[in-house]
Amino acid sequence: MGEDNAPERQSPDAGLEPVEDVATFYDHLTADYHLVYADWRDEAVPRQGRVLDQLIQRELGPGTRRVLDCTCGIGTQALGLALRGHQVRASDISPAAVQRAAREAIALGVSLATSVADVRRLAASVAGAFDVVLSCDNSLPHLPTAADVRLAVAQMAAKLRPGGLLVIGIRDYDRLPAERPRATLPQVRDDLGGRSVYFQVWDWAPDGEQYTMHLFILRERAGTWQTTHHSTRYRALRRGELEEALVAAGLHDIRWHEPVETGHHQPLVTARAV
Repeated sequence: MGEDNAPERQSPDAGLEPVEDVATFYDHLTADYHLVYADWRDEAVPRQGRVLDQLIQRELGPGTRRVLDCTCGIGTQALGLALRGHQVRASDISPAAVQRAAREAIALGVSLATSVADVRRLAASVAGAFDVVLSCDNSLPHLPTAADVRLAVAQMAAKLRPGGLLVIGIRDYDRLPAERPRATLPQVRDDLGGRSVYFQVWDWAPDGEQYTMHLFILRERAGTWQTTHHSTRYRALRRGELEEALVAAGLHDIRWHEPVETGHHQPLVTARAV
């Protein structure tokens, strides 16, 4: 077939509108990120710390560990593990999120070392080796290509001590592209400032391999509703692709842990350094 008659190749972003880059998205969302959870500081942070601590103890044995949360956001997992006695370093691509994580650590009375780092460049940004390297809350699917995922996983693996544990949490993208959900249920919060409503709308690309996530926050103040909108992109990162990246990084003993087993809100995969 001649080149003039060849089918047009779609770009990775075909069918999707432009969005903020990931760092800008989280910089803008930082002040409101806790609204993702029903009770972020008093319930979500300690619960996630407990769940992840139990997983770490099962995999590595009893004791506290040196942990790197390399996609820490405002500290949901990092703070929870620090509350459990672990020595935690928290890094993220978003400077504003890292700054809030540091402030929240002071408010909670825990020690948390922080730094700004792209997960694809950890070796140049974060010193030392760790017993556990962690990336939760569907962070890796922000990466636009399989090559980016392989690079990020290799960088994470390089920060592990021999026998160390890598923990990654993502949405179940072996299932979601077939279902293509359009939105999440609204979550309503009532506090001293008034009522807030949080929900997401997902616009899928025609091939189901990516979607734009629109995040809406509605606030009621003095009888008037105000709306805030943020948008970012995710790629449907299948388990097989992630497993291939883990193997390519020299990791072994790869195992998936389902929410019904761990109590975590998303599937977790663990892998061990040699």
